Amino acid sequence: MSDFDLLLAGHHGDPHSILGPHLHGANVRVRTYKPLAQSVAVLHGGMRSQLAHVRDGFWEGLLEVAQVPDYRLEVEYDGTEPAIVDDPYRFLPTLGEADLHLINEGRHEQLWQVLGAHVRTYSGLGGPDITGTSFAVWAPGARGIRLKGDFNNWDGREHPMRQLGVSGVWELFMPDVVAGAKYKFLIGAADGTWQEKADPMAFFAQVPPETASVVTASSYTWGDGEWMSARADTSPINAPMSTYEMHLASWRRGRSYVQLADELVDYLRDLNFTHVEFMPVMQHPFGGSWGYHVTSYFAPDSHFGDPDGLRYLIDRLHQAGIGVILDWVPGHFATDPWALVRFDGTPLYEDPNPQRGWHPEWGSWIFNFGRPEVRNFLYANAVYWAEEFHADGLRVDGVASMLYLNYARKDGEWTPNIHGGQENLEAVQFLQEMNATLYRRCPGVVTIAEESTSWPGVTKPTTQGGLGFGFKWNMGWMHDSLDYMAEDPMNRSHHHNKLTFSLVYAFSENFVLPISHDEVVHGKGSLLRKMPGDRWQQLANLRAFLSTMWAHPGKQLLFMGCEFGQESEWAESRELDWWLLEHSEHRGLQALVRDLNAIYASSRPLWTQDGDSAGFSWIDANDAGRNVFAFTRWSSEGEPLVCISNFAGNPHTDYVIDLPGGGTWREVLNTDATFYGGSGVGNLGTVESGHPFTLPPLGALWLVPAGVEIPG
Repeated sequence: MSDFDLLLAGHHGDPHSILGPHLHGANVRVRTYKPLAQSVAVLHGGMRSQLAHVRDGFWEGLLEVAQVPDYRLEVEYDGTEPAIVDDPYRFLPTLGEADLHLINEGRHEQLWQVLGAHVRTYSGLGGPDITGTSFAVWAPGARGIRLKGDFNNWDGREHPMRQLGVSGVWELFMPDVVAGAKYKFLIGAADGTWQEKADPMAFFAQVPPETASVVTASSYTWGDGEWMSARADTSPINAPMSTYEMHLASWRRGRSYVQLADELVDYLRDLNFTHVEFMPVMQHPFGGSWGYHVTSYFAPDSHFGDPDGLRYLIDRLHQAGIGVILDWVPGHFATDPWALVRFDGTPLYEDPNPQRGWHPEWGSWIFNFGRPEVRNFLYANAVYWAEEFHADGLRVDGVASMLYLNYARKDGEWTPNIHGGQENLEAVQFLQEMNATLYRRCPGVVTIAEESTSWPGVTKPTTQGGLGFGFKWNMGWMHDSLDYMAEDPMNRSHHHNKLTFSLVYAFSENFVLPISHDEVVHGKGSLLRKMPGDRWQQLANLRAFLSTMWAHPGKQLLFMGCEFGQESEWAESRELDWWLLEHSEHRGLQALVRDLNAIYASSRPLWTQDGDSAGFSWIDANDAGRNVFAFTRWSSEGEPLVCISNFAGNPHTDYVIDLPGGGTWREVLNTDATFYGGSGVGNLGTVESGHPFTLPPLGALWLVPAGVEIPG
């Protein structure tokens, strides 16, 4: 088959070798493909050289010049005025040999800087500066790729891309295509079919249900330099961290990134949360998936605005002293045929083994962790969100599903690893590679594993054989504590160990205590409705539970709405029940969360030794008969804070306990205060060690030695 025939079929791997300018003896030959043109000429140096039609829309001619000039094409179509266009095939590749080598090795840590669509300006071509967009995509199994978009009437025949060596990368620079242009890749698969695909590295995308990628160029100027400098010198392990988890679309309906920056920043600052965690903001077509079935890993969700809008939101949060954690989903991806699945006609991103490549529980594709280029795509994506959007952390979804070959599979549906075990060794390698790369490149950033098993060393450094995460969600604590709270106070004495068992393993990992969206959906009811009793008792239980949680070793995470006693189960299709704040008892719960966060952030005993057993000691772990738990948190300097929680429905008016060091202690928090909606049972602000004092019903006290001041 001739070169012309290969180009017409879309299967020529190097169209630049045929099209564009080429030295021809003492002259320059220019060839272009304009299938519907009536006339094509080359404009150069004040001259006009007519091209001749060769065949099937191919035009060519000789320019009587010794070197390639700066030129344009004058193209005339039937019934139209001649159009002056630039020629994409007169430009050199936009990727260098070093980039291609790193891509081949799977070690390009800033992969997004060379793949995808980038607006670039070229000068020194013998004429004015040329601004356009370079497009590059990895598709090693493709027989050919055409670029189509609103800049060529969605007809990709005129714009075949070239393959760069054996890298699997296809590239084309399109002059005069700028930000806002919509595009797709038309992939010629090995089986001879053509399929339209969105760009895997797209930085912006159309609002669903539209599926095109969108060229974008950031013009954002960050104002969070002080935050970023401080972050680089800070470890979150032994620092205060109370996180507000939220779903952008249903916090308040109809808000853009920019609008959220006004409302959300003020709200979180008022409630004294140190961090906010966004459920996935990566582009996903189906809102009911909550963002966990991603189609464009590098594109912020266009429902809320453009990428600079998200930058603005994160910047504003940083300037208000609030860190930002993004949910990230490297374990599986969406099945939409226009996205990653069988991208070049082969199982490129997904594992080709159906026992590893398909997720039976979630109905989605699993990445091929054994392929270096796929691991590169994912860990570069993690770095992208930290470097380009200043994310302070990534909460990694579904880590357990990645670690085990038999996750959600019956016997006979999985094959052991080379050692005969159930561990997915390639996924382990990816997680270690991702964590090590991210921590090295982005000091102060933290990764958090949603991992529900007893896998050892989740937060152990990769240099010591661990997975390298900063934190792990403490799912055991979550299940046990919620099971305990669901019991009627009359029955809680029989389940006392549900609240003490977590301290057996509390220091085996760096933990986050998660009360997340997963606990208030799918028929589980709201956090408030998990509590027994009438409405007063439910709210009192919730106040006592949250205060005990905030005092427990580990970092706190609370899903939106729980801070004021959301009445109904969460649904992504509607906003929170903000009307509840018209009621004083719900405002009281919100006030408690505000004070918990303020006292917590100012109390070194609650976080300076979070990962060390020296930071915790029981005063009384065995008072099951009265449903009372008493413990001390210690700062690294030896300062104590005592938490005493009474989960009985009645007060204990003659409670006696020896507090560390004895003496007089001051109540810095009483969840039964009338200000929080409680009954007002208390001790006039102080208690004496070894002397009777009162524990309020369904209430918790935080005590510090008299004379110790807690700011805020």
